[in-house]
Amino acid sequence: MTQVLMRLTKYTDYGIRVLIHLGTLDGELGSIGEIARVFGISQDHLKKVVQDLAGAGFIVSVRGRNGGIRLARSPDQINLGSVLRHTEGLDELADCAGCPIAPACGLPPVLAEASAAFAAVFDKYSVGDLVRRKDDIRRLFRIV
Repeated sequence: MTQVLMRLTKYTDYGIRVLIHLGTLDGELGSIGEIARVFGISQDHLKKVVQDLAGAGFIVSVRGRNGGIRLARSPDQINLGSVLRHTEGLDELADCAGCPIAPACGLPPVLAEASAAFAAVFDKYSVGDLVRRKDDIRRLFRIV
């Protein structure tokens, strides 16, 4: 049987970290290099995450000499449930393809309900909720 855990992938974790960092900048441009340094994450991994978040409309990438990245909307308008659904693909918690009992099994609806409940908690919050203590977070960024 496929093991199912309700936990975030590193991809989603990194995506949320990017959004938190940018949420503390008050619309100013941030950089992948700075976010990688603060969180100790590979720039190569972050580039993929940032490109995906930009493609999904959560952030904006500004090219050029003075370019960088910033949130596409105010932190309060970026719902964490939307981010989670985008990065996690919650529709398929388990791969039932090829399972001999899949046509009659009761597990898929249970997984769908669990997935919906998991996402519902994230739906209650925005990036703005994560950066309420913006000044404290910015101070910690400098310490790291």
